[in-house]
Amino acid sequence: MATTERVGRPPIRVQAIGWALTSWALFASSGPVAKAVMATGWSPAAVTSVRITLAAILLVPVVAVLRPRALRFRRADLWLLLGYGALGVAGVQLLFFVAVARIPVAVAMVLVNLAPVLVALWVQTARHTRLPAPVWLGVGLALTGLALVAQLWQSTHLTMLGIAAGLGSAICSAGYFLLGEHGAGRHDPAGLTALGLTIGAVVVAMFTPPWTLPTHLLTAPAVLGGLQAPVWLLVLTLAVAGTVLPYLAGLRALRDLPSAPASVLAVVEPLVAAVLAWLLLGQSLEPAQIVGAVIMLIGAVLAQTTMPETAPAFPDRMQDN
Repeated sequence: MATTERVGRPPIRVQAIGWALTSWALFASSGPVAKAVMATGWSPAAVTSVRITLAAILLVPVVAVLRPRALRFRRADLWLLLGYGALGVAGVQLLFFVAVARIPVAVAMVLVNLAPVLVALWVQTARHTRLPAPVWLGVGLALTGLALVAQLWQSTHLTMLGIAAGLGSAICSAGYFLLGEHGAGRHDPAGLTALGLTIGAVVVAMFTPPWTLPTHLLTAPAVLGGLQAPVWLLVLTLAVAGTVLPYLAGLRALRDLPSAPASVLAVVEPLVAAVLAWLLLGQSLEPAQIVGAVIMLIGAVLAQTTMPETAPAFPDRMQDN
């Protein structure tokens, strides 16, 4: 007799959506924290390098002690680890910061969040899974809402390099979902996250060497939401709550949620970031942004509820521990 879910336990897809939303909420919460650190003199690239490196340093020993089998990968999985670490960890953030250095942040946010479109195109062409029209409508509404939240019409001074970097970040983000779905279906998320962060840290260090980091500012006071804290404490928070936990939650979601619907939920990140900026940094939300948030949520819900229940591309999933 087949095993049934326990009474009162949420369906697997609902749990996966919960993990995905948790992941993007945590990613978004790192925005105000990172901004407080950068206000003390840290560059975006330096903050990224430290948060990824520190996250790897903290996570790898824990996984090695508590779940040593999670770090066992076959030689054939090397491409997965390199791709996930280079694209899903380092590439997304590095290219995004290259973009925001040359084009307005709002434009960069919209470009990187084209990832759901890229993932949907990949699913429909490479996997030959036809997506119904309401899914594309939901993706379109989510991107339209994002443009309103980001106030795209206020953006000027675009450069080709900045646009190319933003599109490159979207491609890397799509790689995060597709490779994450593959890896989460075959491996323990803790091990994949630990090694992915390690590879990502090495890649980022090539562009931001450790000796160039402003370590003398680690004890400088940073202001967040009217409170003061040393930079090292905020950097530690970024590493744990803004990096390790969201990557773990994201991979856990991709074990039961296909990459296409999971990628649509990524639009929640700028929405949560806008709300947190309003609460912590006093940046008020304009009426157009509120309307955009509603449209974004409608689009995300529409895409989720109309997405076909297709089998994962890599069905040999590992069993829960």
